[in-house]
Amino acid sequence: MNQDGLWIARWQEAIDFLETYHRKPSKFVPEERNLRSWWKYNKKLLNAGELKPDRVELFNQLLKLGERYKHVNQYQ
Repeated sequence: MNQDGLWIARWQEAIDFLETYHRKPSKFVPEERNLRSWWKYNKKLLNAGELKPDRVELFNQLLKLGERYKHVNQYQ
């Protein structure tokens, strides 16, 4: 599998994670750390304008979905 295929696979894994658990991956759960690192790295590339153009729209969809499941402080 090439690099684009791996990126798409990881993107799909992130989408599936959000839809299954209704939250973003946690840095405190060892099984979720790789996915969280991938997410943060790609967000950093997006903000710097270095994310490949064909990936920008897909990653924006992921961010939009992530905002839907944003953490809410229980002590409001």
